[in-house]
Amino acid sequence: MTQRVAIRRALVSVSDKTNLIELATLLNQHGVQIVSTGSTAASIAAAGIPVVSVSDVTGFPEILDGRV
Repeated sequence: MTQRVAIRRALVSVSDKTNLIELATLLNQHGVQIVSTGSTAASIAAAGIPVVSVSDVTGFPEILDGRV
């Protein structure tokens, strides 16, 4: 028997932001906390979707423009 595990948090960091808002909206509608870097987080926040900065989770600033 396979048990499902609820997804509570997702790390979203993309260079191609095509369909990003649709993805973030879907995650938000399902109660998933979105953690993101730099410009990805800014795009999500600009759409009015709650997002947490990866640096708030890690306690460290992002490096290499969020690529690491």
